[in-house]
Amino acid sequence: MRCNVLDYLERSRAVMPDKCAVIDEREQLTYEQLYEKSRRIGTALCKWVSQGQPVGVYLDKCADALCVFLGTVYAGGFYSVLNPELPKARLAQIAGVLSPRVIVTRQENAAAAAEIFPDFPIVTVEQLMQSEPDEARLSNVRRRAVDTDPLYVNFTSGSTGTPKGIVVAHRSVLDFIGCFTELFGITGEDVIANQAPFDFDVSVKDIYSALSVGATLLIVPRHLFSAPAALIDFLCEHRATTMIWAVSALCLITTFHALDYRVPETVNKVLFSGEVMPAKALADLRRHLPDAMYVNLYGPTEITCNCTYHILQKDRDYSGGIPIGIPFPNEDVFLLDGENHRITEPEKPGELCVRGTALALGYYRCPEQNAAHFVQNPLNPNYPELIYRTGDLARCDENGELVFSGRKDFQIKYMGHRIELEEIEREMAAIDGVERCCCLFDEKRSRLKGFYVGSIEKEALHAAMRRALPEFMIPGILRQVEAMPLTKNGKIDRKALAELTGGKRSQ
Repeated sequence: MRCNVLDYLERSRAVMPDKCAVIDEREQLTYEQLYEKSRRIGTALCKWVSQGQPVGVYLDKCADALCVFLGTVYAGGFYSVLNPELPKARLAQIAGVLSPRVIVTRQENAAAAAEIFPDFPIVTVEQLMQSEPDEARLSNVRRRAVDTDPLYVNFTSGSTGTPKGIVVAHRSVLDFIGCFTELFGITGEDVIANQAPFDFDVSVKDIYSALSVGATLLIVPRHLFSAPAALIDFLCEHRATTMIWAVSALCLITTFHALDYRVPETVNKVLFSGEVMPAKALADLRRHLPDAMYVNLYGPTEITCNCTYHILQKDRDYSGGIPIGIPFPNEDVFLLDGENHRITEPEKPGELCVRGTALALGYYRCPEQNAAHFVQNPLNPNYPELIYRTGDLARCDENGELVFSGRKDFQIKYMGHRIELEEIEREMAAIDGVERCCCLFDEKRSRLKGFYVGSIEKEALHAAMRRALPEFMIPGILRQVEAMPLTKNGKIDRKALAELTGGKRSQ
């Protein structure tokens, strides 16, 4: 029985030590080399980390980052990616919540890390690699490991203005990945092209699917996503077979007609999530790669990657939208009405809830949010059993498949990320020159809009927000208004604000 993701690495290394495990822009590692580097790093990290303690990873996505992830597990800890692409202020916020025992980076980034994280020890990959593996020490750590130990913490937007850290255990990843690879036929013959940043849980499917079956993880450089032709060349050169990508990344390829330039003919699996797949983009992909398997995936980070899936059928009409499908094995996905009764009637919407091994352990150092979202199953009064309330609305169609029907609160899904509109409003309101503000999401056009009352110019406001928030949380449309429209109850009239732009980009 596997109880730790290191079992994946060690099995693949034992069976195929010389097989290429991971490729990035700088290097490629065999399973033997990945195993050796991870154990060196793990031995060194034992100086700072003991069972169940966090390590911050201030690295771009790369082979070294994967070695640090696995090395952290060898030391008994769990990792959290501090993505260098995020604004410094946000990184400092995340580190404040996480309180890592140590932060790992490369030598070239050590000075920047020390500036951003002055309260935490900084160590480089180069320094960690100087250690020789200590078999006795690593074995002792491993003997004490259990499957409910945390593996990673991914941070997402929080309504209080502080990022929320979602803690996921080894058990949840092992349970999910075993089903995931089997359902979609992922094997050691695959080359999995990683698109997602390592602080985004889409990458969990890439990393641990590859390790579990002995496939090759191909880390696609970020800069290629602004050069569609070069991106396609890269996929062709490395004979990628599997794309588990965010919808927005796939749309980049179709929007710029990159497949008319060249088709990556080895690709036989295209799995997408994060947003609704536009019909035109899907049609373009299917026209150029007609024999590939296409899968729509759904699920928040809190339930370990995904909880439902739909494998697209070639002869089915999806003009009315693609369902989010049916639950993964060992996951109960169900709908609750406003009185916490289970909905069984077709076409009746309710809040989508999940129970099972896949549930995250909860939010890191955030008891109020845990109490609100990870709650006792209202259908079970007999013993403790947590479910996760997603806040998403769905209905069950005539085929018995779930169909996404929107949100029940101010959380949105934009560019593949779950975002609390309240957090954006909080950061905007704190900027000098903003007296009052409100953010809206135009779901139909997938546009994030910000409205404000104040003296600051839009360009200055946009620049100030970029210093505080990730790019995906900054409204593409900012509009200055003389006063906020109000409802009869004195609240901001969001419907009236939406009508101001009429669905068109305001200047």
